[in-house]
Amino acid sequence: MSKVGSAIVATVLLALAAPPANSAPAADAFAAARKAPPLLRAFLYRMPKGGDLHNHLSGAAYAEAIIRAGAAADRCVNPATGAVVWTPPCTAPNRPLRDALTDAKLNNALVDAWSMRDFVPTSGNSGHDHFFAAFGLFGGAASAGDLAAEVADRAGRQRMRYIELMITFQSAQLGNLADTVAKDHPWTGDPAAFEAALNAAGLADLVKAATPEIDAVEQRMRAVMQCGTKDAHPGCGVTVRWLQQVSRTGSAARVFTQTMFGGLLQQADSRVVGLDYVAPEDDPKALANYTDQMHMLDYLHGRLPATNISLHAGELTMGLVRPEELLFHIRQAVELGHARRIGHGVDVMYEENPFSLLKEMAQRRVAVEVNLTSNAQILGVKGADHPFPVYRNYGVPVVLSTDDEGIERIDRTHELQRAVETYGLDWNALVGLERNTLEYAFVEGASFWADPVAWRPVRECGGANPASEATGSCAAFLGTSMKARLQWALEGDLIRFNRETGQKPN
Repeated sequence: MSKVGSAIVATVLLALAAPPANSAPAADAFAAARKAPPLLRAFLYRMPKGGDLHNHLSGAAYAEAIIRAGAAADRCVNPATGAVVWTPPCTAPNRPLRDALTDAKLNNALVDAWSMRDFVPTSGNSGHDHFFAAFGLFGGAASAGDLAAEVADRAGRQRMRYIELMITFQSAQLGNLADTVAKDHPWTGDPAAFEAALNAAGLADLVKAATPEIDAVEQRMRAVMQCGTKDAHPGCGVTVRWLQQVSRTGSAARVFTQTMFGGLLQQADSRVVGLDYVAPEDDPKALANYTDQMHMLDYLHGRLPATNISLHAGELTMGLVRPEELLFHIRQAVELGHARRIGHGVDVMYEENPFSLLKEMAQRRVAVEVNLTSNAQILGVKGADHPFPVYRNYGVPVVLSTDDEGIERIDRTHELQRAVETYGLDWNALVGLERNTLEYAFVEGASFWADPVAWRPVRECGGANPASEATGSCAAFLGTSMKARLQWALEGDLIRFNRETGQKPN
């Protein structure tokens, strides 16, 4: 066992004065469960978890839930294409989406079109193509609040504490503002000049308008989950934060406008904890403008250095794009785009001098959001071909996330099981991965961990028992940081789980 692994288990069991790590009840139960996939699934589902840091709201809800919500909203659908039509009347060839609640053939066709269920690649329709095409079919069928309720509730049932959901607030308004400003002030590559034009045109007004939009989404989410009532759903206990999306396939004016808006919105509303560039990285416009967009982020960082930036970077592989496109995306995201987290990072070993890049990421503590099923479905990269173990071996912080669990037909427990079965992870590694999800979350506040490698807590909480109520200096410290409170709660969950697994069934 490694020194890091020993430190992980020692910290988890500190309050229990537990026996050595190898004989800890949870570790023993995990070793027994991994012998049979059904047992492993049940064990991992019950295991306390930190969070999911790479989760697109629009792709996270299952198709069946979107159908139900869209039916309640009187949406229509074209059965030939699977595309949702926002408003009735549902004239031919369109049909009411509610028909899919009783018409099994229509229901199955929509679920297959809106997800990877039963997908078989054919010439001209790869997993990559089918995956991304799904977003254009069901968009607008359900409200963000309904989608968030389903995702948060699923997280709560899996004993997760936290999720960051990617969403685009003020989407249409931002597009209109960017296009209007660009008519009189075309993008010339001068970010300061374009920012001045945006400010004069009312960018701050859109930032203010986003707060009631966020309020409405969260109110609907909590209402659907019946939070605050005796019938409250498990998702009510999950802390939800938002990442503002920037579409990398738009015009330069639109990308820059969305980028500045994301930084300003994080500054204005603590529920929005950062921004992320989204859309297919291999799109021709995204490839052509990649370096220019990293310069936009460099400008944003200079203007608003506290902005948390997570970037889809390296969601590429040989054959999908020219080899030359694989040489620099992750490095530029880290060094020029100031990314604190990298989404996917699949092509890291194709980068120029990848070993120095890995060392730099480890030194800077730039985390990688690994999405194993997504990478298999979209890129065909899996198993020994995936750099997941390479990142871990070089000390780069790694978190396991879902990407688009609804389209992929998975959940986060599935990703844990996939990692265990594919890469032979032990109990110590699982605990470390879950701790990473909160350590590298953008949620507000200081970390509970003074050392996030040896997992040594801050001085104020040294020796405290996370399975009990915090007191004294530890309670005061936790009161100043949502992040630390979540981390404290996870440690308590893990201690209690260890106790539970050590108890013999009745």
